[in-house]
Amino acid sequence: MTSAQQPVPARPTSRDVARAAGVSQATVSLVLGGKWPGRVSEATAARVRQSAAELGYRPNLAARSLRLGRTRTALLVVPALTNEFFARVYTGAAAIAAEHDFGVVLYPSPDGTGPARDPFASARAALDGVIASSMAADALDALRGADLPLVMLDSDPADTGPAAQVNLDIADGMRQVTDHLVALGHRRFLHLASAVDTWTFAVRAQALAEALATVPEAGVRTVRAALDVRAGREAVEQALAVAGERPTAIVCDDDILAAGACKAARRLGLRVPDDLSVTGFDDLALATAVEPELTTVALPAERVGERGMEALLAVLEDRPVELDGLPVELVVRGSTAPPPAPRA
Repeated sequence: MTSAQQPVPARPTSRDVARAAGVSQATVSLVLGGKWPGRVSEATAARVRQSAAELGYRPNLAARSLRLGRTRTALLVVPALTNEFFARVYTGAAAIAAEHDFGVVLYPSPDGTGPARDPFASARAALDGVIASSMAADALDALRGADLPLVMLDSDPADTGPAAQVNLDIADGMRQVTDHLVALGHRRFLHLASAVDTWTFAVRAQALAEALATVPEAGVRTVRAALDVRAGREAVEQALAVAGERPTAIVCDDDILAAGACKAARRLGLRVPDDLSVTGFDDLALATAVEPELTTVALPAERVGERGMEALLAVLEDRPVELDGLPVELVVRGSTAPPPAPRA
């Protein structure tokens, strides 16, 4: 028999440990579970630990978790796996989970509009809780039915279904963008809005409209596009082809759409920011990859994930959940400037 054909040694079991230590399996479970004091002698406990170490025995944590009714696993549902923002949310959630011996399973629900199907035959049996980021109100109906604790991130605070919520101050981010552009002298705006119907994008539109409503002579026109560069470019090209006064600033719902707006400007012979200012939202790596670099709103995505996992742990342990919204920050770069002077 060749080395490639040699059988793999069987994994040591608690029965093997019990036989080696000369005790019962129940005693092995007590000792290795840390419940032996007062029930097993110190000498016996030491003998069990030594036998387990010599055999290389490791407890079957999955089986133990099922017996206890807890798998120490959380499901993170996101609209897309390719978006950097959600990758950073996962990083933050996984870091906190690891500190508490939890695992995080990442699961996509396309565009956040769903429906997000139960990813397992029975989510109730496989998970301790669900964290969902930037989802539509009805996207998680199937998982709600699993009767699991649900923490929503960047989602409608009016939704009474979740056990806890973690939100960013999205409205303030859009106000910061608007104040910046108005201070530069802009009054004619184009809002390149996401076509995805979720709370976070609705808040951006509302905050922009409310901020401009107090600015004399300011006006805004809205066009919608799918969340990709090509769709953003095509929407802006069509909008700028409409007769009438051209907008001097394009406010985009995220950096991906802003990259599309910049491409549209170049194709139409317009210079950013000399002829047209463009702003983004999210502060993805893309924001500094384009030229000029984007003025955008930085969102603490990793902190969102951390707070989401912290909230789920608090719910599972019947502790109060921190409710304060996370602040966001305008980052001014090269894509914004005062509007061009009116032609004589």
